[in-house]
Amino acid sequence: DSHGVAQVRFVTGNKILRILKSKGLAPDLPEDLYHLIKKAVAVRKHLERNRKDKDAKFRLILIESRIHRLARYYKTKR
Repeated sequence: DSHGVAQVRFVTGNKILRILKSKGLAPDLPEDLYHLIKKAVAVRKHLERNRKDKDAKFRLILIESRIHRLARYYKTKR
């Protein structure tokens, strides 16, 4: 997914994640959840240096709520 491999499904008949799962190489966290957590860590690090950045604090709240929503979705899905 992240390497820009285009349309693997048309060639192999399976999606990339399904192929990785069959080989036992699938990641523990879903890709979207992983990147949201990574973004939240970066914003939190920024807030440690810039305490008065109110907009970043607000955006962090939005990112964290998105993380919780996605986590709830994945818990009910599995």
